[in-house]
Amino acid sequence: MSLPDLKATPIWRRAGVIVAAGCIISAFSFGIRSTFGLFTLPIIETYGWDRGTFALAFALQALIWGAVQPIAGGFADKFGTARVLIAGSVIYGAGVAAMSISDTPALFLLSAGVVVGIGIATGSFAIVMAAFSRSFGPERRSWAFGIATAASSMGQFLFAPLGQAFINAYGWQMASILLGASMLICIPLALVLGEGIAQGDSPKAKAEAATETTLPLFAALGRAVSYKSYVLLTTGYFVCGFQLAFLTTHLPPYLVEAGIDATTASTALAMIGLFNVIGSYIAGILANRYHKPYLLAVIYAARGVAAIAFLMAPVTALSSIIFAIAMGLLWLSTVPPTAALVSTMFGTRYMGMLYGVVFFSHQVGSFFGVWLGGVFYDWFGSYDAIWWTSVALCFMAALINLPVREAAAPNFGRAPASA
Repeated sequence: MSLPDLKATPIWRRAGVIVAAGCIISAFSFGIRSTFGLFTLPIIETYGWDRGTFALAFALQALIWGAVQPIAGGFADKFGTARVLIAGSVIYGAGVAAMSISDTPALFLLSAGVVVGIGIATGSFAIVMAAFSRSFGPERRSWAFGIATAASSMGQFLFAPLGQAFINAYGWQMASILLGASMLICIPLALVLGEGIAQGDSPKAKAEAATETTLPLFAALGRAVSYKSYVLLTTGYFVCGFQLAFLTTHLPPYLVEAGIDATTASTALAMIGLFNVIGSYIAGILANRYHKPYLLAVIYAARGVAAIAFLMAPVTALSSIIFAIAMGLLWLSTVPPTAALVSTMFGTRYMGMLYGVVFFSHQVGSFFGVWLGGVFYDWFGSYDAIWWTSVALCFMAALINLPVREAAAPNFGRAPASA
């Protein structure tokens, strides 16, 4: 890289600035969402709702998030990521703040479920990764996905104790307002993630883009869903969403009811976020070096083993933190290889929409993980049934990913390329 090239590149189009802006947006969007489980007991104690009523709102949020994600990704593909992220930041922040005045189940479903779900879909790390896919060449793309995912986890590490501190100091209603307002910080950062190629990656990224097929959006989607490996990848991602959403929402009350104090429960969430920074970054590196479907199979199987070990041991503060660390290493480590496989199969032109479809499956899983967690608790008086359901699904996902092909989809008119 020559000095003139660097000077000719606007500072906001340099790789380091793009990564920093995308990482901060990812941290805020995912970090705020990771605090919602901390609101479980305060809200149901305030209004006298049962656990299923509370869980339904966040299950609906997950479903709305997933349903809107392909649409938001398509808009980002066509109109630019900056516009979508700005709109998403405003919607997301408004929905979180509105939780504070949602004093009926219907209003809570609207604010925490529908509005926040739309906001996360249009203002979260999935849109950031679509921007990264077009800003970096194939040799750095998995790394960039890993960085964005790690930043999301750092947001969980920072916001889990911050959310609990807000609740302790100001009450849950003011805490939701403060968390919602913090999303406004993402608006100026979104302007950095406009369309373009990051300085230093432009030759390879532009050459790759020149080989990609140009199709109407729905034609591209139709060809994608006819590719078996894409369908298998999408199906396996359901399990990722199921387990993660269940733990995010129900792990804090599960630990509190097992005799663990609320501060330790929030610390466990923070540990998941902290160690996911490590796990996601490593997964991004490994996805560049090893067969991605096998890597995914190992991650899913390891999650099942970690959950079994936790369930078989007495629930203590130490066992809770150890489990959180183990899950943190595996938490979002599925994202870099999954996103990289989508770009390997179909290129980057439709990355926002096609990864959005995969993510929709993730969010359908999230819906059932959150909702069934509450329903099973109300039915059986404990979380045991849903815990063991999540374990079985982990091993199922490991098997589903084994036959996935890491190659360009033949019906997409692209030469094979590595991600």
